[in-house]
Amino acid sequence: MEKRWKKTVSMRAVLIFMLFVIGFLPMAVQGRILLTSLRQGQISARTLEIQNQALILSNRLTQAGYLGGEVTDTILDSQMDVLADVLNGRIVIVDETYRIIRDTFNLAEGKYHVSEEVIRCFRGETSSKYNSDRHYLIETFPIYGAGSTGEIDGVMVVTASTEAILNLTDMVGEKVTMYEVMALIVIVVAVLLFSGLYLKPVFRFREGLKKIASGDAEEIHVDDYRETKEMSSAVSQAFTKLREVDNSRQEFVSNVSHELKTPITSIRVLADSLMSMEDAPVELYREFMNDISDEIDRESKIIDDLLTLVKMDKSVNHVMNISQVNIGSLLELILKRMRPIAKKRNVELTLETIREVTAEVDEVKLSQAMNNLVENAVKYNREDGWVRVTLDADHKFFTIRVADSGIGIPEEFQTRIFERFYRVDKARSRETGGTGLGLAITKNVIQMHHGTIQVQSAEGEGTVFTVQIPLTYIS
Repeated sequence: MEKRWKKTVSMRAVLIFMLFVIGFLPMAVQGRILLTSLRQGQISARTLEIQNQALILSNRLTQAGYLGGEVTDTILDSQMDVLADVLNGRIVIVDETYRIIRDTFNLAEGKYHVSEEVIRCFRGETSSKYNSDRHYLIETFPIYGAGSTGEIDGVMVVTASTEAILNLTDMVGEKVTMYEVMALIVIVVAVLLFSGLYLKPVFRFREGLKKIASGDAEEIHVDDYRETKEMSSAVSQAFTKLREVDNSRQEFVSNVSHELKTPITSIRVLADSLMSMEDAPVELYREFMNDISDEIDRESKIIDDLLTLVKMDKSVNHVMNISQVNIGSLLELILKRMRPIAKKRNVELTLETIREVTAEVDEVKLSQAMNNLVENAVKYNREDGWVRVTLDADHKFFTIRVADSGIGIPEEFQTRIFERFYRVDKARSRETGGTGLGLAITKNVIQMHHGTIQVQSAEGEGTVFTVQIPLTYIS
């Protein structure tokens, strides 16, 4: 459900919601808090007012001996009636037997009033209670007897309505709500305008991606914000890389077709030539058959190299048969295999081991990669030239350096020599039997070992390949 929601929600909706939460909710919450504070403040002020006026009346009743008199004091009764009207409430006088002797409503005189508040007041504890459901205050005040004994002879119970406070806060609440609605309308309009302006570069970026996908554009330029500028640059770079990969793929397919077709064409020409000769000498037949055999070998080598590359490219997690290998012994074996070829070209082949190295590698793959480097150094060398292979190591990596005195590689071609089928001198490559895949295979093998390969060369001054691979294989 969460994934589905993430897929369907829009950035604009999220932005509008966030701005609404940030802009309106704090204002609405603050309005409710202010209304609550206003109501509580008004009730506190009302309570203080009641206490002051009722306390004055209670003292007068005590001084006049109201509870001990046999005759009703009309002046005090009038004062109670006036205070009850002012408070919009009711005043009840209870004697020590809990009998009501005075009620400003004239409804309960002679009856008994026994409540928690009255009992506590007879014990000397004044009480103040607010009934939030019925919106009234209840206050109790002691009435002392005549003399200096300090005994409580009665209790004055004052009940006052808070309807006026409720009406006031309701009126203020209505105005606050009206202002909130107005503010909400302003916020909604502002949010819609702002979100449209804010997301406009994003929409342009989306349209740019659609154009790239449909092939109508090759780059995106949305520089309104730093983020969109960086995204545009990243997409443009990715598209450029994809275009280069696509061009490389097309070139690769073209090269594969050409390279596979060339030996077949040569074989066909040789075969047709033989077929057209009625009395060709045996020596010519042998020569042509040797040429056909060479072309078949060349075709086979191209196919083998292609299969090797395909296996390496098929999966990132290509199977590596890692084991502890003596790198010096591996290089000695490679040079031993290459010495007959070097001898034919009068090329001196030497190995210098600065430090003995044992490392975790795939022996077969690394041997193939190093064999390609040494073979190229021999084949593209000068007559009476030299090839020096050097092995060294530190605490983390071992380094193999293959240097030769050959024809060298022009600087402008050095960045492309690891591309498949790329050859600097195609004529010489054909003479030496090269397929143009050896260095591509070598680089793949070294990268599979998490290593690096670098080339230093100058035309006519030889070439140096430097390979660096971790001593411990990182899976």
